[in-house]
Amino acid sequence: MRKVISARDIEEMLRRNGRVPEIPPDAILTPSARDLLREMGNGTLPAAGAAVARSAPASSISGNGAKPSVGGSFQAAKPDFSKITAKSSPEELQAFLESEELAPHRQLMLDIGRRLWQRAYVDGNGGNMAIKVRPDIVLCTPTLVSKGFMKEEDLCLVDLEGNQLAGKRKRTSEIFMHLEIMRRQPKAVATVHAHPPHATAFAVAEMEPPTCFIPELEVFVGKVPVAPYHTPGTKEMAEEVGKLSDKHNTILMGNHGAVAWSHIDLEDAYFKMEILDAYCRTIWIASQLGKPLKSIPPESVKDLLQIKEKLGIPDPRIGLKECELCDNDAWTSGSLCVIRHKEEQVDQNEADPEAEELVRLITDRIVDYLQRQSSS
Repeated sequence: MRKVISARDIEEMLRRNGRVPEIPPDAILTPSARDLLREMGNGTLPAAGAAVARSAPASSISGNGAKPSVGGSFQAAKPDFSKITAKSSPEELQAFLESEELAPHRQLMLDIGRRLWQRAYVDGNGGNMAIKVRPDIVLCTPTLVSKGFMKEEDLCLVDLEGNQLAGKRKRTSEIFMHLEIMRRQPKAVATVHAHPPHATAFAVAEMEPPTCFIPELEVFVGKVPVAPYHTPGTKEMAEEVGKLSDKHNTILMGNHGAVAWSHIDLEDAYFKMEILDAYCRTIWIASQLGKPLKSIPPESVKDLLQIKEKLGIPDPRIGLKECELCDNDAWTSGSLCVIRHKEEQVDQNEADPEAEELVRLITDRIVDYLQRQSSS
């Protein structure tokens, strides 16, 4: 088996021997190892025919390997990923995926995956997440892996078209939905999709959760529409959800689950999932208590929407009249915004001439029929 030598191996050789021993001609050098040897001006640099590894460790981006200090000891330089894009080399993109810069995103994605699984918001290998880490690069979860047991090496990088850029596992099959949300809603930087049972029950019933009952939902989520069902992972499903993401940060997916986006980070998107499912569960329980549900007064809802607007969270109800904010026909009696004009008003005690004439004609025909029947 051909030996693979990295920049770290070379540094270790220097620490042990004070020099780099001769490297076998058939050794596989990582790009960072070759760069380090070049910078050292070492005479043992292998011939041009020597193999170079196709992937590099996170610490090895071309031109950013460890450099000797004035005293002769080596100090590892921090890789510079400021210019990395979706068009960078596979080696650079793999290094970026494994880098310290993305470590907080990777760790948070794993943590949220565990929370989703522990709360039974996902089952089997269901659910997925994504976060934009560069204007044209997105970190996402893999397919066919339980979100409760992911490892950092399972995560993937994709471009805005869904093409995989880095990662050992294949990216989530539902990545197009996440990317479509980010495309349609410029504020969206992170997305979480799951199957929270109480919220999904509303999706299966194709019923929008009512509004104006709990302040947290009004401020952080708001009105939650239901996107028509399409096969998960298809572009048709992505388009249906994407169309709703412009004015809604949380969307129910018919017969499927829910997806939420955030302008902050993954945790904020996850919070919306928690708020939605707790809300749906509360409404379900309250509706079985045998009493009408008492909604928040419209003027108070308007105050909550003003808070929401200041937080930069979209809601299609911002700017509506107070009496238009809680139009929950299936849950409340509702209200009218304006009194109808005189010509549109109808006196409930005033007879309708056309209806009266129709009743008279029907009555006459029934009487005539009965008379003919009795005489025959």
